[in-house]
Amino acid sequence: MLAVSGIGGVAAAAAAKALIDAGVAALMSFGLAGGLDPALAPGNVLLPVEVMSRDGTRFATARLWRERLSASLSAHCVVRAGVVLTAEHSIASPQDKAAAFRATGAAAVDMESVSVARVAADHQLPFICVRVIVDTAADALPRAVVAASGSGRIQIARLLAGLMVAPGDIGALLQLTQRYRSAMRSLKVVARSGPLAPLDSEAGVSREEPR
Repeated sequence: MLAVSGIGGVAAAAAAKALIDAGVAALMSFGLAGGLDPALAPGNVLLPVEVMSRDGTRFATARLWRERLSASLSAHCVVRAGVVLTAEHSIASPQDKAAAFRATGAAAVDMESVSVARVAADHQLPFICVRVIVDTAADALPRAVVAASGSGRIQIARLLAGLMVAPGDIGALLQLTQRYRSAMRSLKVVARSGPLAPLDSEAGVSREEPR
């Protein structure tokens, strides 16, 4: 089963709860992320061992499920482990990305995975996170894109208005579009691989409080 949540933790939690109400036995956070680790390139697949929030709360992913999926994908794309940071807002500049990397050690950032992990933990269901890198640690997100995504989905009218105000963002947007295409190719590889279901022996997920 698939639920398309849109951007942000509130929407992601609602989608996760809807899937549970529909009878799923595990949850996966599936989508795109921004790179914080300079070693990550567009299209790299991240299967984190943990997802974490800004306050330090961490949720572990289901190890056997993650390892089986990693083995399945490794022949087709670059797969990394590490930690994913979930933030309430986009981390747009290379300077802010570097600061987040130093402070947390997280390889990438998204805006949804902790919310999905929390719902999984509350219902004692296996959880895994699959994120593909779009923008790298060295990329600056165009201001028009950040502003247009504030409502949970990209608003085209607001994006165009932002580009009219800041036409210098057009070059960065074109580069981001190329990155997005690379990321979507990797996401399609993941989707076509199954993605492998969790083992029956994997019951529940582990959680760590802020530290």
